[in-house]
Amino acid sequence: MTINPHPDNQASNSQEMLLEQLKAVVGPAGYRTVEDIDERSYKDPMGARAEKPVLLLRPASTEEVSSIMRLCHAADQPVAPQGGMTGLVSAAAPLTGEIALSFERMRAIEDVDRFSSTMTVQSGVPLQAIQEAAEEQGLLFPLDLGARGSCTIGGNLSTNAGGNRVIRYGMTRDLVVGLEAVLADGTIINGLHKLRKNNTGYDLKQLFIGSEGTLGLITRAVLKLSPKPSSQRVAMCAVDNFDKVAELLVTMQTELGGNLSAFEVIWQNTYQLVDRHVPHATVPLPDSSAFYVLIESMGSDEESDQELFLNALSHASENGLIGDVVIGDSAVKIKSLWTVRDAAAEVHSGVGYMQTFDVSLAISEMAYFGEEVERRLRAEWPDAILGLFGHIGDGNVHIIVRVGPETRKLHQQIDAIVYGLIQEIGGSVSAEHGIGLMKKDYLSYSKSEQEINLMRLLKQSMDPKGILNPGRVF
Repeated sequence: MTINPHPDNQASNSQEMLLEQLKAVVGPAGYRTVEDIDERSYKDPMGARAEKPVLLLRPASTEEVSSIMRLCHAADQPVAPQGGMTGLVSAAAPLTGEIALSFERMRAIEDVDRFSSTMTVQSGVPLQAIQEAAEEQGLLFPLDLGARGSCTIGGNLSTNAGGNRVIRYGMTRDLVVGLEAVLADGTIINGLHKLRKNNTGYDLKQLFIGSEGTLGLITRAVLKLSPKPSSQRVAMCAVDNFDKVAELLVTMQTELGGNLSAFEVIWQNTYQLVDRHVPHATVPLPDSSAFYVLIESMGSDEESDQELFLNALSHASENGLIGDVVIGDSAVKIKSLWTVRDAAAEVHSGVGYMQTFDVSLAISEMAYFGEEVERRLRAEWPDAILGLFGHIGDGNVHIIVRVGPETRKLHQQIDAIVYGLIQEIGGSVSAEHGIGLMKKDYLSYSKSEQEINLMRLLKQSMDPKGILNPGRVF
């Protein structure tokens, strides 16, 4: 029997050899060592962690990603994939001993096909660049988030992002035609195609969309584009109570039909926070109403669409559903109204760190939820600052909470209150942000034991060594 007197040295030498092999795959421009890694590549957006990875890899192609994973799989080396680092559930910041794999060099828009209304892109392309490329061809990529300038399509796909126009166009998974991904062992799954109808067995792309990089790494995608609307109308309406908000939604869906592209609701508490703490946003109405609803209509006929929109608002007013209304009838006014809505996610800049929640629930439960979550939070922290807002047309509510300077340290107690209420009313602890690290303790609040077991089985089958984003989701 031979005993190795220096096992730690052997392990260290093995890792050094692996790191050198990985550097050789991507070349001098494709990696950053510990001393050269910028904070944005390891600091968690929620501020929970700030640990540098063993190595930051920046591959430039699918083949390089494949080679990286092949080497890491052989060495049992865990990998943390990264997009734009804008996620809010601590999924992309590296854990101890992990290598970070950033898609920041894979930023090519490879093809825009007007005839099939598709765009083929690498996963590191920023969302805004995709929107602009589609617009240049008279088309629309409808996914839209406040972080559009910095988030990447790979991150959007891996979290199944939602955003402002889900009510009309669906979640990110509804906007994908084909996908390419690399498995944990380096195998390339090439499902890139432009076929809208492809009913040939399992829809494998859905395994990777929303899996937060735990089943495979998305490297390229064929995105579904839509005709660019030629008309856009936006209004912000003051509403007295949530029953009227719900009725207003039904009215707009009935009267605007497929033209209704957004129905965003800001609770009074958030509206007041925006007014006080976000200087670049100008609230258009007095802050005395219980709710403020931003309604967007997009269509293809400027004149008739305007008449349809104004008639719908007129009927809502006649039925007592809305009070004061401001209509965005120019590009400048439309941008100003959307700025107020986007600013709901920016009040922390003036208030201080705020715990952020992204939940989904039945619209019929929202009035109760808004009142009860505030009651329960204030029972523990009477001076808490909180706000609610969201994409109510698709059942998504965001909550921002600050209970004082210790908010970050108290996040588990705050989580327990918010997610406990969500469990009681049968909602989802994540509507569009994913699970990551921050919500994995509450996954069972929204998924059955059988569902979680099946998810674990998929993970074990596709990543038996557990090297892809380990510790996230489960």
